[in-house]
Amino acid sequence: MVIIAGAGPTGLALACGLRQYGVDVRVVDAADRPATTSRALGVQPRGAEVLYRLGALGDLPDKAIRLDALRLNGVQRLDLRPMAGAGALIASQTWVEARLRDRLSALGVEVEWGTPISEVPVSDDDWLVGCDGAHSAVRKMAGISFDGEAVMENFLLRDVHARWDLDRSSVHIYINDGGLTAIFPLPGDDLWRVMSPDGRWAPGEIDAVDWESTFRIHKRLASTYRRGNVFLAGDAAHIHSPLGGQGMNTGLGDAENLAWKLALVVQGRASEKLLDTYEAERRPIAAAVLGSTTPATRISMGSGRVQRLLRDLVVFPALSLPPVQRLIIGFASQLGVKYSGPLAVGKHGGERMPAFARTGKWVLAGPSTCLEVARDRLGDVVHHERAGDTLLVRPDGHMAWRGPSERFSAWLNEVLGVPETPRLTTRS
Repeated sequence: MVIIAGAGPTGLALACGLRQYGVDVRVVDAADRPATTSRALGVQPRGAEVLYRLGALGDLPDKAIRLDALRLNGVQRLDLRPMAGAGALIASQTWVEARLRDRLSALGVEVEWGTPISEVPVSDDDWLVGCDGAHSAVRKMAGISFDGEAVMENFLLRDVHARWDLDRSSVHIYINDGGLTAIFPLPGDDLWRVMSPDGRWAPGEIDAVDWESTFRIHKRLASTYRRGNVFLAGDAAHIHSPLGGQGMNTGLGDAENLAWKLALVVQGRASEKLLDTYEAERRPIAAAVLGSTTPATRISMGSGRVQRLLRDLVVFPALSLPPVQRLIIGFASQLGVKYSGPLAVGKHGGERMPAFARTGKWVLAGPSTCLEVARDRLGDVVHHERAGDTLLVRPDGHMAWRGPSERFSAWLNEVLGVPETPRLTTRS
């Protein structure tokens, strides 16, 4: 049994992913009911792909707001239209969670609300995954440190109704009196998210406030993602500035990465050493997000005179430069993520394969002689006959292996290892 603490996007995505492989899961959450408000609202192309592969939000691009630009004091500075995939989308975290709960219910599992993980018996044969946020009880129970620092104090979020004459396909940033306010369109009539570190400035009259919250921005990274049979994912493993909308997407990536690896182990197709690749692949992604969003936040918010000068005279003007735009768009989309290690071997090893990005299954491109071996070790495999090198693409759309077909079986045995226990029965 895999026990998941936390029914946010990461925990729900992990549960859906495991259930698609037939693995028994239990999802518990200390809250009495689903959240009705959300801080996260950005879904980048990588996150949209994960949700599509889970069968949860295939219609997301049609339901969300696609951002075309970032505007600074009314002037377009960053063109977001070239972003690949679904583009930069605005969708409420609560809506994403609701759709994931619907998908999980269809897969036979309901969230157990009002159930703290401390009240759940966990045996030595169970796997426990902490997807329970920045104050993770699972992380504390496992004794895993969460080192970092505060980046900014008293950051204010508000969801407001207002009839502003603003383009609803753009993010709007206003700088005035040394302060900065960011405004995002939200799905719904005249609904906006207003973010400001130091006040309640708005570009016009506000008709009503749906919700507001003050919080501190931290950057923190768990010292390890695994301790024995305990794993961390999402905000339980990493937190950072909301700048760039990377939080929910990074958590979704964690969930998908862990799901197919843990499924192979639970099903007895792989040894536990495969699970070491989860941290090896995902922790550097989070570290890179922390390393980029923290200085970008401090400069953008202009907490000091030097930072404001750097922001106003160098950083913001540079946003209009094509090379800078390509760099920002590539990083924000997370489509350029490349893994290294034993599951990223050969030419293009570890790279995302766009042709298979929506498949959601193992894909073998090679002779049929390799297919029986692949299905025995991996389960469901999509096969394409191919001459030359044999290719194996992971369920997350990344190239796992490329090489001569006669080496395929040996590589699979090497990377998956010999299972320590007989195959366990899982529910379909």
